[in-house]
Amino acid sequence: MTRSSPTDEDFAALVHACWPRLYRTAYLILGNAAEAEDLVQTALARTFANWHRVRSLDAAPAYARTTMMNVAASWFRKKGWRNERPTATLPETVVEGEDLTDRHLLREALAVLPPRQRAMVVLRYYEDLSVAEVANTLGITTGGVKSQTSAALRRLRAVLGDDLLPEKSQS
Repeated sequence: MTRSSPTDEDFAALVHACWPRLYRTAYLILGNAAEAEDLVQTALARTFANWHRVRSLDAAPAYARTTMMNVAASWFRKKGWRNERPTATLPETVVEGEDLTDRHLLREALAVLPPRQRAMVVLRYYEDLSVAEVANTLGITTGGVKSQTSAALRRLRAVLGDDLLPEKSQS
């Protein structure tokens, strides 16, 4: 049985299905809404350029996520990359009745981490990927994921304290 090539309609369906999750992940990694949109758009454009390489439609979301992480890694390597951007106020979408204190503290704490560790924490605990999936997505060993995630969690605990990030949160 021969596999048919994915179609443009399949790609459009992928974009509609994956955009929100890719955007949220990009935002958590970059901390900036406009840059998160740029990252997702760039990653999806590269995914489309290599659409013929996607082996199955079930693998397409992981392919797009891996592409996005590769694009982010290349951005982090650029000399002009800055992790902090001064601003008078932070943009925040408020849902009535929702306590945003912990979310705001977590975003600030994530911004303290180096980009690679931030990506590992987001992929591991927000995207709920396994250690092996994070390693595959970032192109590193599982041992590297474990050691860097452990270091990131130690740093987050130092910033947030054990009340927001208990010792048992690492898997």
